[in-house]
This record gives sequence, structure tokens and C-alpha cells, in this order.
Amino acid sequence: MQSGTRRTMSEELPLEPPAIQIQGLSYSYGSGQTVLADITLSVARGERLALVGPSGAGKSTLLMHLNGLLPDRLPRDSERASVVVGGVPVRKSTVSEVRRVVGFVFQDPDDQLFCPTVREDVAFGPLNLGLSRDDVLRRISRSLDQVGLAGFENRSTLQLSTGERKRVCLAGVLACHPEVLVLDEPFANLDPRARRGLGRILREFPGAQVIATHDIEFVVELCDRVIILDGGQIRADGPVREVLSDELLIAQHGLEVPWCLRRAEG
Repeated sequence: MQSGTRRTMSEELPLEPPAIQIQGLSYSYGSGQTVLADITLSVARGERLALVGPSGAGKSTLLMHLNGLLPDRLPRDSERASVVVGGVPVRKSTVSEVRRVVGFVFQDPDDQLFCPTVREDVAFGPLNLGLSRDDVLRRISRSLDQVGLAGFENRSTLQLSTGERKRVCLAGVLACHPEVLVLDEPFANLDPRARRGLGRILREFPGAQVIATHDIEFVVELCDRVIILDGGQIRADGPVREVLSDELLIAQHGLEVPWCLRRAEG
């Protein structure tokens, strides 16, 4: 390349748009109490973001906006979208498209499992994508293998442990090949082996993830970045070890510094 025509790296490789972009999102339920107040954030593709904070901080409400689960308050098509996921504005007219991009795993598997068998539950999403029978069967097999439940196809979802039921929920989401995973308290009520298994699955997922959790230790192990949400506002946003080792900040928001980040005593 001749002198004077050399391009910088940024000119040669334009920045990839974020997987999630939220601008000025506020939300109140029927009581009028503000649950989210002017939330602005972005999540890069492939990034694992943890949302932590006290109960009632607005974490679950924020997650539901990423999948269009609050349809009564989604922006109308004529309004500027405040939430964009995978390049798709979250609007009333785009909910179906958004849910092809985002895989949402609820805290309680009873809110997500409704078919009699594991096979039927995992197949539900791919069938609604209009895939062929062979493609659906391949996705069922692969996703159950990913979550360590190969051979469970004919099992009743009512006869599984909590950890197994959560993994079936995740298998159903993975079978739809989402670009983004959104998980609400995925480690709650799991024994240590199930928690480790779920952590392995999430590490292997290549897309962006937003994980709301009270399990601070797993945040340190799993996530790249953490946001502290309290009173519906972002109180801190940064690298996991930097944010979660700040004893004063953590105490102000009802949290505890993870054991693995505590300074040695004595």
C-alpha cells in the first residue's frame, strides 16, 4: 500500500454493533412505583454480563424487556425503540422476531415447561420456527446432549429434579439457536454438581449472555462484566473483579464481597 493511503485498523474493521443496546429505559408497574429509571447500557456480542443487586432492584423486569415479555408497555412502531437486541428493535410488531434472537430461561422451570415429555418440550420452539421434522429431531438430540440429558427424551418433565428441569428449559432454548441468552437466577436451588454443569454449558455458548443472579461467586468464575442494579438504577458497571472487590460499594447495595476476592486477613 502506497504512503498516504494506509488505513487505520478501525477504518479497515468497523466496530461490530452490540448484541444488546438499551437507551433511556424506564418502567413502572400499575402501582406507579418506578421499577427501572433511565437505564442505558450495551452488551457486546459474545460478552457475558451479570446483573446483581438486592431483591426488588428491577433485575427481572429489565430481563423481560429483552424478550418482549411486557407487551402492554412495548413501544409502538411510531415511537423510537429503547431496546434493540440482535439488531431488532423490541416493539409490538417485532416480538416474534425478537424471540427468535433471544433465548429466555426463567427462574422457575414451572413457568417454562408445559409439555408431557422432555422431547415434546424441547421440540416446541424448533417446530414453531417451521423446521422440518428431521431438523427438529437433530436439534432435540444435540441440545439434550449439550445439557447432559441425552436419553431423557421420553422422560416426564414432572418426574425430573429441579436441576434437570432447568436443563430441559435450557435445552429448549438452545434448540432454537438464539444469538443471545437471558437467564433469571439460573443457579437458584441447584446442588453444587448441577451448578458446575450449568456453568460449563454457559461457558460454551458463543453468543452474548445476560445473567441475573444472587450467586456472586459464580459471577466471578463465569462473567466478563457486572452491573449492580439497585432501586431501578445502574449503580456500578465494570469488570467483575474490579466492581465486586470494592467493599464499600458492595456493602452500600446489600451485597457481600465474594470469598475468592476477599483480602487475606492477618
